Amino acid sequence: MSHYRKPLALAVALNAALCAAEAVGGVYGGSLSLMMDAVHNLSDELALIFLLLALSLSRTPSRHLVRCANLMNSAGLLAVGGLIAWQAMERLVHPVPVIAAFPMAFGAAAALGNWGVARLLRAPARHRAAIRLSYLHNLGDVYVSLAPIAAGLLVMLTRLPVMDALVALAIALWFVATTARELVASHDELIWPEGLTCDHPSRGAMS
Repeated sequence: MSHYRKPLALAVALNAALCAAEAVGGVYGGSLSLMMDAVHNLSDELALIFLLLALSLSRTPSRHLVRCANLMNSAGLLAVGGLIAWQAMERLVHPVPVIAAFPMAFGAAAALGNWGVARLLRAPARHRAAIRLSYLHNLGDVYVSLAPIAAGLLVMLTRLPVMDALVALAIALWFVATTARELVASHDELIWPEGLTCDHPSRGAMS
């Protein structure tokens, strides 16, 4: 398992920096779409930490910790999706000023950061369904992080802060739909992981 620890540890560190940067940008810029991406990346951060613990504490990873990582990642996205959708609808009724430059700049940095995290997870994701879930999420996040850029552009062009809330609402609904689909498609691998050995996983090998 030692060959999984270094890329996971680096992914944890990079994702933590990404979460912090987006949170600061979202608060100061008044951008819900940027805050949405920050909280979403926080759920990925917690899942990565659980995975790192599961693969570091012993030669045979704890099935319980792996299951916690999977559930944290998936349940976190579902919860965040619902929360952001509610906040977005509230802002549609009561608009909040948005500084367009913040979601544009921090969204671009987030897309690059998520690509870096996905790149670190790519190799170990070939052999672990649990790591594959985080890999796929971060790979998708490269595109999701472009949403704050679009929100910032729309706010700048239309001078309507509700555009940021509309983008946040759309992404929140996308989170819920894609996470639910992944859980249904990979339930046996992700919730009840079996065959947790170092080099010969019984399930979840990437082609």
